[in-house]
Amino acid sequence: MLVAVEGVDGVGKQTLTRALTRIWEQAGVRVARVAFPRYGESTTADLAAEALTGDHGGLADSPEAMAVLFALDRAAAATDLRRLRAEHEVVLLDRYVASNAAFTAARLHESADGSAVRWIERLELGRFALPVPDIQILLDISIDEAARRVQKRSNEDAGRARDAYERDLDLQERTAEVYRDLARRSWLSPWRLVGADPDVPQLATELLPVQTLDTEMTR
Repeated sequence: MLVAVEGVDGVGKQTLTRALTRIWEQAGVRVARVAFPRYGESTTADLAAEALTGDHGGLADSPEAMAVLFALDRAAAATDLRRLRAEHEVVLLDRYVASNAAFTAARLHESADGSAVRWIERLELGRFALPVPDIQILLDISIDEAARRVQKRSNEDAGRARDAYERDLDLQERTAEVYRDLARRSWLSPWRLVGADPDVPQLATELLPVQTLDTEMTR
């Protein structure tokens, strides 16, 4: 099962993917976890990160150029994703294709039924042949709370300054709305919406029923 966890910056995607991984592994499930963009592993991901902090001239000014960089990062991981999928019961992704669709559409002031989302689908699932997720989880919390978490993370890690996307709360709000629309449309696959404080053991059981799963042990 290929599960993608989505949402704007600061909603808790990393926290949720780590918690789900821990619960499933305790139940004996083979889980692989991959975070996109693959900063520190992928040249295109690193170029995108550098552009969002002011490097490489006006590269970050182009929504399409940034989208291609993020897509190329995933394209380079496509073979590994297929291998991981063959070797594990669950491949859990922290961001995936929907992230590129939502942010690109939002930057272009388009909705989920606009040309940007269709282009991302053709590019990543068509041309780059990335596997389609079986289910997508949207972490949907208030933009103010997400921004507070991003600022707290930046304050605690001197090397983790907020990038251009994280500083633009209007962009984050538009992106959140595109995400919600993608979920309403069941774009690519079924979606599951969760709020700021999800019951992770319950979610893990609903996504992957495992009789040996002791939810009380994981609380």
